Amino acid sequence: MSSIALQSMTGFGKANGQINDKKISVEVRSLNSKGLDLNLKIPAQYRDLESPIRKIITSQLVRGKMDLSIYIESQIQSDNGQINEKAATAYFEKLKSLNELWGTQTQDYLSLVLRMPEVLNGQQEDISDEEAAVVLSLVEKACSQLQIFRRQEGQGLAQDLSANLGAIKSELSEILPFEKERVQQVKDRILKGLATIDETRLDANRLEQEMIYYVEKLDISEEKQRLLQHMAYFEETINQEATGKKLGFIAQEMGREINTLGSKCNHSEIQRRVVIMKDHLEKIKEQVLNAL
Repeated sequence: MSSIALQSMTGFGKANGQINDKKISVEVRSLNSKGLDLNLKIPAQYRDLESPIRKIITSQLVRGKMDLSIYIESQIQSDNGQINEKAATAYFEKLKSLNELWGTQTQDYLSLVLRMPEVLNGQQEDISDEEAAVVLSLVEKACSQLQIFRRQEGQGLAQDLSANLGAIKSELSEILPFEKERVQQVKDRILKGLATIDETRLDANRLEQEMIYYVEKLDISEEKQRLLQHMAYFEETINQEATGKKLGFIAQEMGREINTLGSKCNHSEIQRRVVIMKDHLEKIKEQVLNAL
């Protein structure tokens, strides 16, 4: 199948970058979902980037349950470590000054200072515009990698869908000889029944109406034609982008026609093939759930 645009909803993308002493990794995973369900796991210092990160994801990835994680690894020991030395020193000097002013006994300033706001996790400082640009660029790259993964998975998904669709077509084509046999059996049964009836008591017009009704009730040509049309539309839609929901709707219509075939066939061999068609259709429905 050429020009396959179908994408899988599941995927994974990763991008790595570096700025100054920081090595930054961005990972994004996608699973099945009816809409876009986004979950961000990002360091506190990047919280201000949450809105632009969400915009990038919603513009590129359309649908799925998304988990995006950003990891930071310092390549050299930070001067601050996990303590904001500037804030800690300020608190220490203030506490010491107050202690001397009040003339109280010397306190354990360290334990007091560590409980003060902004002393721990001192790395949560404002990031530069340059670092913000690097982070957003990595998010875009990770999303692009996920899209590549989705397209690759989509090729296999499209092949599986086409294989099951071809199996349904094959079973439908094998119905024809049994359909002719079925019509002849119905005719023989009707003629045999009529032979036992007193012709003088028959209402010719009423009999004709009943016969037409009975023939129309058993005829499956329209169902077969509509099923073929639905399958042709399904094949056409596979080659379009972001059509998972539409494929699901078409599969439902295919199911209606197959079910009607089964209820009207009144023939064991046809019924057996209808069961096989239903089995392949269920596989299609399961596969469509993973289509973007």
